[in-house]
Amino acid sequence: MVRDGCVAAFSARGDHQNSSPSDKEQKMRITQGAFSFLPDLTDQQISAQIEYALEKGWAVAIEFTDDPHPRNTYWDMWGIPMFDLRDAAGVMGEVKACREANPDCYIRLSAFDSTRGWETVRLAFIVHRPKEEAKYRLSRTEGAGRVQRYEIVRA
Repeated sequence: MVRDGCVAAFSARGDHQNSSPSDKEQKMRITQGAFSFLPDLTDQQISAQIEYALEKGWAVAIEFTDDPHPRNTYWDMWGIPMFDLRDAAGVMGEVKACREANPDCYIRLSAFDSTRGWETVRLAFIVHRPKEEAKYRLSRTEGAGRVQRYEIVRA
């Protein structure tokens, strides 16, 4: 038997903070990375986060995809990681170029800390979304012995 429902990788939000579901139709949004439950960041706010990452000495990379499935961790790289930048303007220029080239894709910014012992992405967040959000559904299959299997599939 198969059952469908909403997937936990999404957030329902209206356009206004104090609106109820009856006031405005709620929109499902992909929620990945930092700030995913907040409204989209402005370019000024994105620039401030880039400055923070650069002050920490983290390398910044821009990635994009048209398939934001939660298990799709490897997005396409826009250019090469920016290791030696000291100014957020260079990164913002690349973000804008990526937005223009990929208007129907999700674009995320990642900040990588190469410090020994860390060597990991310390900050990642979506900086651009397509006009139409990707839609997924959670599919549940019940098998023998009360076994339940779940799969997130594109709707």
